[in-house]
Amino acid sequence: MNSETRVPGIDWDKVGGLVPAVVQHWRSGEVLMLGYMTPEALAATRDSGKVTFFSRSRRRLWTKGESSGNHLLLKSLHVDCDADTVLVRAEPAGPVCHTGTPTCFADAPPLPLGFLGALDALVERRALERPAQSYTTRLFDAGLPAIAQKIGEEGVEMALAAVVEDDASLLGEAADLIFHLLVLLRARNLDLAQVVEVLARRHAESGRELEPD
Repeated sequence: MNSETRVPGIDWDKVGGLVPAVVQHWRSGEVLMLGYMTPEALAATRDSGKVTFFSRSRRRLWTKGESSGNHLLLKSLHVDCDADTVLVRAEPAGPVCHTGTPTCFADAPPLPLGFLGALDALVERRALERPAQSYTTRLFDAGLPAIAQKIGEEGVEMALAAVVEDDASLLGEAADLIFHLLVLLRARNLDLAQVVEVLARRHAESGRELEPD
């Protein structure tokens, strides 16, 4: 397990040996569910890489997905400032809620920018699985030069829309460009998170508002 999963000390006495664990999608930032962990559940989570809770009704440890197969694959663990709550960032391997929804908070609208993370994950799956009849599969099969050419075409179309078309057309062209950019990055074994890291690093180094070099 990577260093991010080394959780600092939790005040187990303060929480009576049972700490609430908020589970967040590691790509989109969406809150997926709330569970509870004992020291044993936390250790099992770190050791197995599958998020494990303590069931208050059954009085035992349970690994999410142990019967359904819809595991939560651990990405990182963090403790809040009062050392009495755990934030779990994970990759869901299927629906999280027992009702079959992606999150236990299904009535909460998805975060608009968080959808980019979900879309990036979908592009990653398309690159690996190459399902037939998929437009994304056709792009990957066409190869990097063809994808790069498509990016150029979409960029020109967006620039033209900005000058001579209405807002709806510009938004549509911008959406096309972003989607094809995700495909291009993945074709080079890169992803959106790495682009965000570059932007964040530039911002931290400049100490100013976000702006390109």
